[in-house]
Amino acid sequence: MDFNRVNIPIVISVLLFIVGCIIEPEKNKENMKVKTEVKVEIIEFTDPACTWCWGSEPILRKLQYRYAEQLKISFVMGGLVEDAHNFMDRRNNIGGDLNTFNKQVAEHWLEASERHGMPVQADGFALFDDDNPSTFPMNIAYKAAQFQSEEKANIFLRRMREAIAAEAIKANRMEVLIELAQESDLNISQFIEDMKNGKADSAFQEDRYSTKQYGASGFPSFLIKGENGKEIMLRGYQSYENFQSAINHLTNGKIIEHKIEVSEKAILGFISTFEKVTTVEILESFDLSKSETNDWINKLVDNKTISKIAVGNGYYYQLAKSGEMCDDTGLCNF
Repeated sequence: MDFNRVNIPIVISVLLFIVGCIIEPEKNKENMKVKTEVKVEIIEFTDPACTWCWGSEPILRKLQYRYAEQLKISFVMGGLVEDAHNFMDRRNNIGGDLNTFNKQVAEHWLEASERHGMPVQADGFALFDDDNPSTFPMNIAYKAAQFQSEEKANIFLRRMREAIAAEAIKANRMEVLIELAQESDLNISQFIEDMKNGKADSAFQEDRYSTKQYGASGFPSFLIKGENGKEIMLRGYQSYENFQSAINHLTNGKIIEHKIEVSEKAILGFISTFEKVTTVEILESFDLSKSETNDWINKLVDNKTISKIAVGNGYYYQLAKSGEMCDDTGLCNF
C-alpha cells in the first residue's frame, strides 16, 4: 500500500465507525443495566427502639432478598420517645411513672415478640432512666452514620435494634452508641464529631419534619414509591403479601420476585448475605413452617456449618468460622 496516497479523512471516518460499533453495544448494556435497577423504594418511618419495627425486619429482609436490585429500602427517623417522664401510650399501658416504665415496655415487647417472632430480652431491660429518658440519641446516631454510608448506617440501625430488643443493652448512651458504631465498621472519629457538632441532630429534625408531613404518627409506617411517582402509604406492621400487592400495583406487575428454592446452599447464602439472622427470618424468607425451619437449622448446626447463639427468648445464626466448635447452648469456643 502507498501510505502517501492514503485518504486520511476516510481512514478516520472508518476508524470512528468501528469504535462506535464497539462502544454502542456497551452503552446499550449500561442502559439495560440501569433499567433493571431500583424500580420501587420502601421508606420506613421508624425508631431504633420500636418493637414492631424490630418485628418487621423478617419481612423487609424477605423483600430485600427476593427483589434484590429492583428494590431499595430506606429509613426515616421519626423519634418515638422524646422524654419518658411524660410519654404515654394508653393502648399498651406504658407511661405515667418512670419507675415502672422499663417494666411496662419490656412486657409489651415480650407480648409483641410472641406475635412477630423476633427475639426479645425482657429480663434486665433498663433502657430509660432520669439521665437517659429518650430514644432520640439513637435516631441522631443513625443520621450521623448516614453521613458516612447509607449501607453502613443501615447495618448500624440493625445492630442498635438487636442491642435494644434482644440483648437489653442501654443503647441510648453515647459510650454504647460508639461501641455499636465501631462494630458496624463506622469511622468513630467522624461519628463522634457529627454527633457533637449538631449536624446529625439537624438531619434528624429534617426526618421528623418529613414524618409529620406524611402523617406517620405511628411506627412503623411505610411509604412505598414507584418510579412513576406514585406512592402508597401502609401504616403499622405489614405482611409480606401486603407489600407485594402494593409493589404490583405501583409497577403494573412488572417487577420480578426471585423465587427461592429451599436448599442448604440457599439458606447458607441467605445467612451469608445478612451475616446474622434469626429463626423467624429464615422461616419467613423461605416460606417454611416452624418444624421445617427447625429441621433445617438443626441439620446445619449439627454439621457445624452455622453457629447458634442464644439471645433473649430466641437465637441468632451465623456462618460458622473455620475451627469453631459450638455446643447446644450456643457457646462457641475458638
